[in-house]
Amino acid sequence: MSAPHRPADRRGSDPEPNRSLAGRLALGGAAAAVVAIPFTLILLLVLSEWEPLARLDRTVADDLNDVGRDEGALVDLLRAGSVILDPWVFRLAVFAVAVWLWRRGARRLAAWAVTTAVIGGVLGVVLKLLVERSRPAFPEPVATASGFSFPSGHALNAMLCVGILILIFLPVLRGGRRILAYVIGAALVVLTGYDRVALGVHYVSDVVAGWGVALAVLAGTTGAFEAWRREHGLRPSPVTEGVEPEAAPSIRE
Repeated sequence: MSAPHRPADRRGSDPEPNRSLAGRLALGGAAAAVVAIPFTLILLLVLSEWEPLARLDRTVADDLNDVGRDEGALVDLLRAGSVILDPWVFRLAVFAVAVWLWRRGARRLAAWAVTTAVIGGVLGVVLKLLVERSRPAFPEPVATASGFSFPSGHALNAMLCVGILILIFLPVLRGGRRILAYVIGAALVVLTGYDRVALGVHYVSDVVAGWGVALAVLAGTTGAFEAWRREHGLRPSPVTEGVEPEAAPSIRE
């Protein structure tokens, strides 16, 4: 009887050791570049001070600030929401899930989650420093915040971390549970964005740009991870099934 066939171990057999890594980075970069097109357009419009966008930003900011001045209870609620929806709350949720995954043996998935969260967080800070957009200013502000405005770090990290968590758990979510996850995730993202604009510490374009950056980072790291999966002989996985369907048993345990 012939011995069972085993996949060849390709470690060390590639004459160009960095070729696989370069391929993954190229695929991830291409995916990120495509998804980043809307963000790039918003960035160019902000830098050029395009009048229609500037007018929209200013009008929404002024209207919401007027509402906030007249509704003290609403402002208190928005301030509480800003604390609950802080970027570090979302990051800690991702890091906690990553530790949980690591302990269950899903270490590749845990590494992807942490890497994605870190890349997005760092990129958001770098973009703020490069663009240097001032935050909205009002004669009677309902709230203030330090630092630059574009893109919104709260919006970016909400979208990014919610996306990470959904992609992790998609393999074990079916039917109504999957729909519920999408609804809760979307609500958290939208509420975070509204909270920042309603408090007068961000323009609408800051929030939308933050969402765009988050989606680009998710596309980039997910694309790179999928390339790695294919290199190792794993079946192609549509994003609707999460980034690593094979981790489902570890998640269910």
